[in-house]
Amino acid sequence: MESLLPNGTIVLLKGGNKRLMIYGRKQLVTDEEMENLQTEEEENTEQQMYDYIGVPYPEGYISQEYTYVFNHADIIDIVSHGYEDEEEEKFQKILRQV
Repeated sequence: MESLLPNGTIVLLKGGNKRLMIYGRKQLVTDEEMENLQTEEEENTEQQMYDYIGVPYPEGYISQEYTYVFNHADIIDIVSHGYEDEEEEKFQKILRQV
């Protein structure tokens, strides 16, 4: 994967029936935070990096219980691509280093 999807992108995950809107990328999640987040993986480690964090679409942020972390490989459909401009392009360069 050359670059991550921009914030605002709407996706559907493998096995999912509800679309999610990406609102963050390269999320480092600790065990304590993991208890409050939904994940696509069963295995919890001390700290784990995920490609994205998202919320249900069209509802948006409801509470931390409805916040999901996932990786690019979990996406089966990109429903709508988020906004990109020069600032996003610069940020993509930083993300590639993480």
